[in-house]
This record gives sequence, C-alpha cells and structure tokens, in this order.
Amino acid sequence: MTKKRVFALVNQKGGVGKTTTAINLGTGLAAMGKQVLIIDLDPQGNASTGLGVERARRARGAYEVLLGGVPIGQAIAATTIPMLSIVPASVNLAGAEIELVTAERREHRLAEALATLGDRFDAVLIDCPPSLNLLTLNALVAADALLVPLQTEFYALEGLSYLVQTVERVKRAFNPRLELAGIILTMFDRRNSLSEAVSQDVRGHFGDRVFKTVVPRNVRVSEAPSHGLPVLIYDNRCIGAQAYIELAAEFLKRFDGLKQAEGVLVGG
Repeated sequence: MTKKRVFALVNQKGGVGKTTTAINLGTGLAAMGKQVLIIDLDPQGNASTGLGVERARRARGAYEVLLGGVPIGQAIAATTIPMLSIVPASVNLAGAEIELVTAERREHRLAEALATLGDRFDAVLIDCPPSLNLLTLNALVAADALLVPLQTEFYALEGLSYLVQTVERVKRAFNPRLELAGIILTMFDRRNSLSEAVSQDVRGHFGDRVFKTVVPRNVRVSEAPSHGLPVLIYDNRCIGAQAYIELAAEFLKRFDGLKQAEGVLVGG
C-alpha cells in the first residue's frame, strides 16, 4: 500500500466507537513515537472533550479554519498526551454546515488547510460527524484513506455498502486517491453469537481491509471520556486499552511511512 498520512474516520451511524477509536488510535500512535494530529470535525466536540480540551481553549478550532480564515497552525491545541495534538471543535461548528453551502470551494476547505502543514505530522486522523454532510465531505476530499469503525450488529453491512457507494462518488468528483483502507470492528461481544456472525460476514465481503484486531465492548472504554482521558491512559491494562494498543501496532504495519519507532507502547 502506498504511503498514507491523512485518515478520515467515517460512519454515518452514531454510537459505533468512531470518536473513541480516533482518540485511542491517535494515543497509541503517539506512544509509538509518531507526531499525530486529530481534527475534531463533529459539532458535538466529543473528541475534544475526550482529550481533556477545555471549552476555553476551543476559541480557535475546526470552524475557524473552515470558515473564519484562521490558519490551521493557529488552531492546533496541545493535549496532555506527548506528540498528540488536536484541532478542537467549538459550538460554532454546529452552524458550519449551513454556512458552507454558499462558500467558495466549499468541499476543499479542509484539504487546502492541511496542505499548509507539510510533513509536520506523521498521521492526521479526522473525526467526522455521524452523517454524510458537507463537513464529512470536506474530510473525504482531504483524506488519503478512510477508516470505518463498524459496530458488530445486524445492520452493519447495510450501512457500510451505502458508505462505499459514497466513497466512489467522491473519488470520481473530487478525490481520486481516496480509498477504503481499513474497517475496524468495534463493541465486539464474544458472548453474543451475532457479533461473531457479523465479523465473519464483514471479513467475507472485505477481506484484508478488515483489521485483525477487534475492539471488545468494555466499560472502562466508556468511562474514560468522562475523565477527559483516552482509555490507554485511564486504564491501560483493561481489555479495551489492550485492543487499541494492538490496533495501533497493526495500523503501523499496514501503512508505508509509519514504521514503528523504537520503544514500547504504554502498558506494553
């Protein structure tokens, strides 16, 4: 696979572990010595909250980059995780969808902003809203590849097929380099035969594009955001944290230019 740097985490369905995956995959990559930037493109601002970015530090964020003329470099906020930064989401982002409709080059705003960063970051993870709107379209135009967190439930494949169609349309119209690079199975419950059945079904359709690592359903993963921490920091020994550690390692093996640095992950 060719070198990828900008990844959009997309799923039009909410509650599938998309933001949790962005935060913890980003933390895992940073722990491996990679400079990582998360872009919170969801008006709910959950990625910002989950990384402990206070409201007062969100005066410059994704909205200001897309519509306020603020250079993205001025909107990047540090987190408590070394080598992990974020472009936060403020309440202003809720109105961006309407304002973008009449904006010039509305689909390319984020791509043009990211182009100014050069090679400052090894990986950029864009946390998209749970809908296929103009904010998500900006992410798809800016991204090299898609990562799809997919809850192992009955309707998983139906939603995924619709997303694949959308990706093909975006490739034809705006971004020919875009590809579906990885599907991450989340909220896996080994006690439930449906989880295993859905997992086999998805792997049967998408093969090696499905990560081997599966993220289990885990209460510690759910608790961590309320403390403003990734689960890798909140409780790095729980099964959810260990899964995200494995996911980060697998992620590095998949993409050229993101080779694992010397050292070990937290909890390793």
